[in-house]
Amino acid sequence: MFEIIYVWLENFGINAAAANLSARVLLGLIVLFLAFISRMITRRVLLKFITLSIAKTKTNWDDIFLENKVFHRLAQFVPLFVVYLFIPALFESFPHIIIMIQSILYIYFIMLIVLSLNASLSSIEDIYQTLEVAINVPIKVFIQVFKVLVYFVGGIVVISIIIHKSPLYLLSGLGAITAVLMLVFKDSILGLVAGIQLTANKMISQGDWIEMPKYGADGDVLEVALTTVKVQNFDKTISTIPTYALISDSFKNWRGMSESGGRRIKRAINIDMNTIKFCDETTLKRFSKIQYISEYLGSKEIELAEYNKQNQIDALSRINGRHLTNIGTYRAYIRAYLRKHPMINQDMTVMVRQLASTEHGLPIEVYAFSSDKNWDNYEVIMADIFDHLLAIVPEFDLSVFQNPSGEDFKGLA
Repeated sequence: MFEIIYVWLENFGINAAAANLSARVLLGLIVLFLAFISRMITRRVLLKFITLSIAKTKTNWDDIFLENKVFHRLAQFVPLFVVYLFIPALFESFPHIIIMIQSILYIYFIMLIVLSLNASLSSIEDIYQTLEVAINVPIKVFIQVFKVLVYFVGGIVVISIIIHKSPLYLLSGLGAITAVLMLVFKDSILGLVAGIQLTANKMISQGDWIEMPKYGADGDVLEVALTTVKVQNFDKTISTIPTYALISDSFKNWRGMSESGGRRIKRAINIDMNTIKFCDETTLKRFSKIQYISEYLGSKEIELAEYNKQNQIDALSRINGRHLTNIGTYRAYIRAYLRKHPMINQDMTVMVRQLASTEHGLPIEVYAFSSDKNWDNYEVIMADIFDHLLAIVPEFDLSVFQNPSGEDFKGLA
């Protein structure tokens, strides 16, 4: 190409020196023009054709590659090759300039490869996020590790081009600075190991509700990355936890509750022990009108009467033998109420138990599971249940224990 332009200029009567310089300038302009034209063709024609073709396909993965500009990165190789092909002809008499420009082009070539691989890895991650398995097995940690490796290898190759040494020469010297690299990449190395353990053991996934008071985290996992885990708390603040902290420290994951058939209700009512007593005939007659326990009372009275008769119990004194109590009847009512409640999961544990008495009275604890796991609905269900259970306490001649208040002291006065 250079000789053709040179001869053509000489034919116009231009002397050799001027023709040589003019030919190089003209060739340089032609190279720039060809690079510009090739760039325009790839961007305006080829990329537009690819974009229209992708828009017509039913698959989603090619759209993701387009959104992450993978094809735009690849299109930049075309003008680069055009310039690279004409550099030797443009500076054939200046080998040092050829080597310098080619080194710059090599560096640019490596940068394009790194950026293309980075965009491709991001696309792979986005495609994976569309799969159901991504909820339980996140790969963001591994994608970030691959990106770090790509940038690391790219940096090694670029440095080797600048100093005109083999990349193996640089890699052989890394042993001397291994300690420094481990210090610099400490968080990344710990995060990688932690990420592998978290993924392999399925300890945490995107969308899990976790609780980690040490880091002020109590909410949903937004992202599990190489070095950090982002948690959106229920007050909409974001807590950032080091990934390796989830391995070294303890945390609570509520996923088991979400995957189960219900959300646990575990709350106690403290009964004033001064109001606990045996049930007399009048009391039992009144209790028998309560629909939920009428059948229970009938069968229980027969059972106790037979027991006392078989053991020749003197029924004149309630201290002797077995007799119904108002607290026991109240527990039976709570259990029957929960068994009939439409929002309690009957396939899971439904239990009403008596805890050890304290200075705050006798705790009667409800242990059951609501069938609705939504937080707002769960709170409403639990509140409705205890509204009812607290309201009917006086119906069983019981009272709820609470510490004396100002109104109590006013009554004494």
